[in-house]
Amino acid sequence: MKKLPEGKIYYSITEIADQTRVKPHVLRYWESEFPCLSPKKNRAGNRVYQARDIKMIYLIKQLLYEDGFTIAGAKKRLSRKGALDDPNLVPSSDPDRSKLVKSLKSDLENLLKILD
Repeated sequence: MKKLPEGKIYYSITEIADQTRVKPHVLRYWESEFPCLSPKKNRAGNRVYQARDIKMIYLIKQLLYEDGFTIAGAKKRLSRKGALDDPNLVPSSDPDRSKLVKSLKSDLENLLKILD
């Protein structure tokens, strides 16, 4: 995974695909399904993503791939007012985050069994 160049305001779909590990065709599909994801286009007609778009991509990815939401469920969750600022929806940029959370959950469940 490449790091995004510092100091840029706009990023290409290729840069975002590399950063988020989501293929460009999936990003274009999400754009059609999620009204909250709408990158601008430059004069040449190419998509240009900003920081808000990148955060939204990570949120959509988390909801679909990690939290197990359907497209409809993720749309509903993101359509709530202030969804981007919701502290319960924190985008994970670390691919090992879900493994860590699952491991912690399992450890806590085992601890509860011991305490009972």
